[in-house]
Formats: sequence, C-alpha cells, structure tokens
Amino acid sequence: MTASLPVTMPAITQRDSPHCDTRPTGESVSLLVIHNISLPVGQFADTPEHSYIDALFMGELDCNAHPSFVTLRGIRVSAHCVIWRNGTVFQYVPFAKRAWHAGVSQFAGRERCNDFSIGIELEGTDNLPYTEQQYQSLIQLTHFLRRQYPDITPDRITGHCDIAPGRKTDPGIAFDWQRYLNAI
Repeated sequence: MTASLPVTMPAITQRDSPHCDTRPTGESVSLLVIHNISLPVGQFADTPEHSYIDALFMGELDCNAHPSFVTLRGIRVSAHCVIWRNGTVFQYVPFAKRAWHAGVSQFAGRERCNDFSIGIELEGTDNLPYTEQQYQSLIQLTHFLRRQYPDITPDRITGHCDIAPGRKTDPGIAFDWQRYLNAI
C-alpha cells in the first residue's frame, strides 16, 4: 500500500476581479468547465499583467483599443483562473465564489452552471494547439481542485462547448481531451 502524495496548487498570481458573487446557499462545487480565450482573437499576450484578457476580467478593458472589442462593451465576465501560454496561472475569483464564465448553460439537466462550477480559461483559440506548459499547469490545478472538491469527477469535467452548445465552441478541436483526462 502506497501513501497518497500531497497535491499542491500550482503557483498562482492572485487578481481580484469585481465580476463575481457568492454561490447560492447550500450549493457545492461539482463541475469543472474548460474554456479558451484570446483578445483580440488569435493574439496572445506578451505579459499577462498587461493583457486585454486581464483587463476584461478586471473590468478595465478599453473597448476602443481594438475594433473587435465593440461587442465587449458593458460585458461583465470572469473566470476562476486563466492559464497563460507559458503556463503561468492567474486566479481572478476565489474557488468558493461564483465566477461569471458559463453564461446561459446546462449540464446534466441543471441550468446556471456558474452556480456549481469552476471555470478555467486557457489562453488560446479553438484551432491552435495549446502549449505543454498549459497542459502541465491545468493537470496540476485539476488535481488540486479534485482534492478540494471531490464531486469533480472526470465525468464532471467538460468544455464550454458542451454546456452551451450552439453558442460556444471552446476549448475547441485543438484541446487534447484524451491526453488531459488520461493525466488526471
């Protein structure tokens, strides 16, 4: 019999997004949702601290900075964490709170997935491969979250595309689900 190894959270840079609130009373975390994001689409940040994604989640995005941002005017959105291309992890919302990542969504017959899920964004697009560093950070973070929230079983880890079909496509065809699920 082998002792289980401690599962530690990866190094995380804390950011305090104003775009969150408390979960409904008695609600427990039982779902992990994988997303992707890049702003502008297909462009990646040189430094996460000065990225448009960071500005969006912090409520500070200048919607005049790029023509594609016009559709983001007034949007209040966040995720619990973003994993950047270099594997760095930023946490925007404490896991115990409700981040605003899923929007209109449904999983296993339940609506309002934000109420019972954790949202993890990968800096990327549907069609470009994710980096080795991102997979390693996501795997480590998933192990940590599953230890903290035992109701997050492999069958309760899903993509944004699966909880909002027809509306969302992320994490896209570039995400290697088999590799990820085999590792967790």
